[in-house]
Amino acid sequence: MQYRKFGATGLSVSRVCLGTMTFGFQSDEATSIRIMDTAAEAGVTFFDTANVYPLGGGDTRVGHTEEIVGRWLKGKRHGFVLATKAVGKMGAAPWDQGASRKHLLDAIDASLQRLGTDYVDLYQLHSDDRETPLDETLEALDVIVRSGRACYIGVSNFLAYRLAKALGRADALRTARFVSVQPRYNLLFRQIERELLPLAEEERLAVLPYNPLAGGLLTGKHRREAPPPEGRFTVGTAGEMYQARYWHEREFETIEALKKLTADAGLSLSTVAVAWVLAHSSITSAILGASRPEQLADTLAAVDLTLDPQLKAQLDELTHEYRFGDATR
Repeated sequence: MQYRKFGATGLSVSRVCLGTMTFGFQSDEATSIRIMDTAAEAGVTFFDTANVYPLGGGDTRVGHTEEIVGRWLKGKRHGFVLATKAVGKMGAAPWDQGASRKHLLDAIDASLQRLGTDYVDLYQLHSDDRETPLDETLEALDVIVRSGRACYIGVSNFLAYRLAKALGRADALRTARFVSVQPRYNLLFRQIERELLPLAEEERLAVLPYNPLAGGLLTGKHRREAPPPEGRFTVGTAGEMYQARYWHEREFETIEALKKLTADAGLSLSTVAVAWVLAHSSITSAILGASRPEQLADTLAAVDLTLDPQLKAQLDELTHEYRFGDATR
């Protein structure tokens, strides 16, 4: 396993990170444990979760994924870098969501209890709460860091201008500063190359892209003429979201062309898709998900694959239009 410095911090993380959104959703606890075992045996020491997981299907009780991860980590917490997220809806009360001081201070304590630990290495805002002043959010996160409940803070699903504003306010307030960003990024969604990745490079932020396989579409196993298989593209709010993002004629046409390119090179499309993400100089660690442990074989192989420059150029050209697509998808 390769490692890379976590942005401007002194921390080093494995080149790939295990995402856990499938745990308690597509994967029961026994399967989730085997997935974590497989990743750990391959040298993955960076795990990412969120308090709202699982997002529909299976045991839909929010927080269940953190509980699964916490039980697996018992007795070996020191050997892993652990990240979780907050902001999503966790209860019926109007203050059980968002980035207010009240919710974040409640949410971190609840996550730590479910994870069975007294701190997380990275605490992230899962999305941008526009209804809460940034100063309030930053001051609450500063309390969390200074209390030792989190080592670092980061964001996910932030637009570049909002992240830039947050960094500026943190500097002005002298509060803990965001050190990482977790955006969606893959061959079918490249819009972050225009503003977010240049900002991350300039500010020395770690970049942890999720969805490197576009929810599994970049495995090449799905067909446009067939209905989406049960799982990521069909169950609950996650299914609706993934169909809106990727289940389109243009994406299937692109995948057919990608399959030909990778087959000609004698490589798995899954491996190439993740290797392409890792090839960008701004990327720190790509988040890999799986619903079965054997699915990790091709994606973990990407760490050791250096793309041929000609193949990389062909992939870039074939997917160039996805740098300018519909920002709502």
